[in-house]
Amino acid sequence: MSLKRVLVTLAVVLGLMVGTPTVQAAQDILFGGASITGVYYQVALQISSLMNKHQGDNYNYVGRPTGGSVFNINAIERGAFDFGVAQSDRNYQAYHGEADWDGKPVTDLRSVFSMHPETVMLVTREDTGIKKVEDIKGKRINIGNPGSGQRYNAQDVLRIYGIDQEKDIRAEGLQQHEASRALVDRKIDAFFYTVGNPSATVEEPATSVDIRMIPLNHDKIKEMVAENPYYIMTKIPAGTYKGVDYDVETYAVTATVITNINVDEDVVYDMTKTVFENLDQLRASHAAFKHLNPEEMLQGLSAPFHPGAMRYYKEKGWK
Repeated sequence: MSLKRVLVTLAVVLGLMVGTPTVQAAQDILFGGASITGVYYQVALQISSLMNKHQGDNYNYVGRPTGGSVFNINAIERGAFDFGVAQSDRNYQAYHGEADWDGKPVTDLRSVFSMHPETVMLVTREDTGIKKVEDIKGKRINIGNPGSGQRYNAQDVLRIYGIDQEKDIRAEGLQQHEASRALVDRKIDAFFYTVGNPSATVEEPATSVDIRMIPLNHDKIKEMVAENPYYIMTKIPAGTYKGVDYDVETYAVTATVITNINVDEDVVYDMTKTVFENLDQLRASHAAFKHLNPEEMLQGLSAPFHPGAMRYYKEKGWK
């Protein structure tokens, strides 16, 4: 053994004997996103990167791809993840015991802040002949993988337009990165997707085939939006995607960062504080985040705030 190793070993032993404090390992924090090509995954990834940059001595954040909103909420409930991303409508349903959580409310669910709005979209190829929602009858349509918020949104749209997913279409349950490829390969005719814009999962097929985006603006959709505070009517601006040179009217939900009431208050406080005090870095990390502002990030939250987040907001004097 070299003299250097002997000295290091003796220093460690002596330190233990005299009670010299040891360096505490950073706490592992798991953050659930969604499909690797979606913006939810970027939320988990970029916030994790921000935390590791500014709080790396205290925390080791890991952003994980997942099955989406329902998966993340259930993982948060079990304590498998510390943070996750979920659509505002799914957040509401889980906390109030509706839809997938009918009669079984996730009362430990807590909100931290909102991120970007997410539009519900229906994307097809120009050569399918689909120009309105009703034209998807008889076609192979991806409605989203089980456990994703987009599947629920797709099913809402189908119901409003009077389309039976079992009888009127050939419904697929692909992950979004698979659906984008399948559209290009002509294995499906269209896909529903709920995502922040611009999204790589729409940009990529738009560079390979001519795409069309179908408006989702039925009067009953507008009624649904008016009745539910976690929805808004919006437009995808012309030029957001190659070949789509017209505004596309649709509705949107909000991407919500969620946690469990049992996650330590200091952990949630540190994450909230770091995000808001380095918001310019987060805005610059992805195109979907460039318009984030604190006022809107405290809206559209359909479960109570976690005390750690609330502590920071009270310090800032934010209502």
